[in-house]
Amino acid sequence: PGGTFRMGTDDPDGFPEDREGPVREVTVNPFAIAAHCVTNEQFAEFVDATGYRTDAERFGWSYVFAKFLPGELRRASPRLERTPWWCGVSGAFWRRPEGPGSDLDGRWDHPVVHVSWHDAAAFCAWAGMRLPTEVEWEYAARGGLDQARYPWGDELTPGGEHRCNIWQGPFPVRDTAEDGYSGTAPVDAFEPNDFGLYNVAGNVWEWCADWFDPAYYRTAP
Repeated sequence: PGGTFRMGTDDPDGFPEDREGPVREVTVNPFAIAAHCVTNEQFAEFVDATGYRTDAERFGWSYVFAKFLPGELRRASPRLERTPWWCGVSGAFWRRPEGPGSDLDGRWDHPVVHVSWHDAAAFCAWAGMRLPTEVEWEYAARGGLDQARYPWGDELTPGGEHRCNIWQGPFPVRDTAEDGYSGTAPVDAFEPNDFGLYNVAGNVWEWCADWFDPAYYRTAP
């Protein structure tokens, strides 16, 4: 359902450089949105039907989290100076998530990774859908809650129960995987929010239709 909600956050634990604030009232029309991320299986259907090649395939490489790489490949791959846990791995793309030698065995119901904005938009066009705007995505992810820190409330693990797939332990050295997953989780893992959407916190980053710009909604049609 559509409605008016308070978008963004002024939470001091947030990241000002991500331009999440200030909190502002935004009205959104009713819209439809998928209940979960695009899976590897769904993306494979798209590729098989169209022969599409992702940007990572055309470029010949993509970033992989260092922890998921074997030692030799981790040492041989260049890293970003400010975020050295990301390695530029030759041959990494959606069907080879950790580069050469990796595959999707047991992960067909996990979200597809190594897809650019252009890849996501191409999938949507093929599937007869579109990417949500940032306003639509945040409205849907909040599930009707007002300014709650998480899609289920303000406590990360209510009653000691994990509600999402995120890092536990000293980052980026060791993930204890207390939530049951190291790396990605199935798209429908954990309970959905009150709008019936799964994994709107944690698991993977997701693309929106619009530009990352604080003035976007003052200038966009």
